Amino acid sequence: MAKAMYSSVSGYRCSESWSKNILKISKMLLYDRQDLIHKATGWMLREIGKRHLQTEESFLKVHYKKMPRTMLRYAIEKFLEQKRQRYLKGRI
Repeated sequence: MAKAMYSSVSGYRCSESWSKNILKISKMLLYDRQDLIHKATGWMLREIGKRHLQTEESFLKVHYKKMPRTMLRYAIEKFLEQKRQRYLKGRI
């Protein structure tokens, strides 16, 4: 899985299909046990949000409660403090 994530980054594109691929991979990695995978996945979600914020938020609203904490923190790092706190407290 991590290799698939990396290959998506190495051919870095911000198209709709690129975002969809990252979201599919992210969904598969929700239950991965490796902390570095959580960080990488959260980072890629954050990258999607830089260009397609609604796409990132749609994914997060469905999955944030079951996401590893590290993944969620990386994904919401650039959100406003109030919104970040709502995600972290499970109030979205």
